[in-house]
Amino acid sequence: MTTSKQGTASQRKGALPAVLVLEDGRIFRGRAYGATGETFGEAVFSTGMTGYQETLTDPSYDRQIVVATAPQIGNTGWNDEDDESARIWVSGYVVRDPARIPSNWRAARSLDDELVAQGIVGISGIDTRALTRHLRERGSMRSGIFSGETLPSDAELVERVTAQPSMKGLSLYEEVATKEAYVVPAVGEKRFTVAAIDLGIKGMTPHRMAERGIEVHVLPATATEEDVYAISPDGVFFSNGPGDPATADGPVALMTAVLKRRTPLFGICFGNQILGRALGFGTYKLKYGHRGINQPVQDRTTGKVEVTAHNHGFAVDAPLDQVSDTPFGRAKVSHVCLNDNVVEGLQLLDQPAFSVQYHPEAAAGPHDAAYLFDRFTSLMNTAPMEGQRA
Repeated sequence: MTTSKQGTASQRKGALPAVLVLEDGRIFRGRAYGATGETFGEAVFSTGMTGYQETLTDPSYDRQIVVATAPQIGNTGWNDEDDESARIWVSGYVVRDPARIPSNWRAARSLDDELVAQGIVGISGIDTRALTRHLRERGSMRSGIFSGETLPSDAELVERVTAQPSMKGLSLYEEVATKEAYVVPAVGEKRFTVAAIDLGIKGMTPHRMAERGIEVHVLPATATEEDVYAISPDGVFFSNGPGDPATADGPVALMTAVLKRRTPLFGICFGNQILGRALGFGTYKLKYGHRGINQPVQDRTTGKVEVTAHNHGFAVDAPLDQVSDTPFGRAKVSHVCLNDNVVEGLQLLDQPAFSVQYHPEAAAGPHDAAYLFDRFTSLMNTAPMEGQRA
């Protein structure tokens, strides 16, 4: 939840006081950045040194206050080409040293101006290194940013933060998904048709598929089995998205129906967690999650280590070193994070379905995992057609 007022440029640059308040009572004091007012969300940190525009417009960050660990933010301003969705989704933004003047040939305005225009309350001038260390030690937690000429007492602010809901148990995917189906046409010759279930999809994802000759039908999170197979898909895709996957019973039921038809299936991030649940595995909340564009993951199929882009606070609870029996045949953990052994991918061995926990579309980079879209097209190219279509 966010309330804000824009104020004038001189007011915003006049160092209005701002505070970041954590649910455990830790308080960081700084200056207002972006819109002034108040906002609430889960405090998380992102380790990417570039790509803040893609981060802020990623629907998976809904209801989260993002802390940038890179000390300087806003150097390249804001352009009209790199958004991952139609709006900024983060609840708030925390930076140490915001750029005073953006410098990039594509910049249409400053990051500060865009935050103000979209009513996103932020804070600058705090020790983001100390904040990040605190979140690593204590875990991601409820938080609030408050800015203005006068602020309530610290005790009252902490009380307002602790009154907010926690991310665990929160259902958000329908909140960010499209309400109407739309089509992203194939680039060049059309080779395949894919039904993409929008659970918080990033704009670059259907683009990466379209580059490979796929016509992508993006469907709402509430899509039914009949909706999916009405377009006679060659494959089905489940996107990234926010919130606790334990609440996503509807998408799990839809994926189960797709698996029963043996249609080639690919999932990213939230889609990986949905596949985990459909196979009978549990999910759990990570202490502070993985967020940023520099996370090392090993593809166990090839042994290759990739630098990958992440944004997830939940993970699949599946055995790392054994093949599991599931209602849809044998399954294995195909990818693993080398920092902490978190499951980063699943693969069915007896039918064409796989998923990864990270983001191979990676608009801001890196692009080490882009081959996964080729793996999906290979599944659709070789899979038998029986049972895939209505």
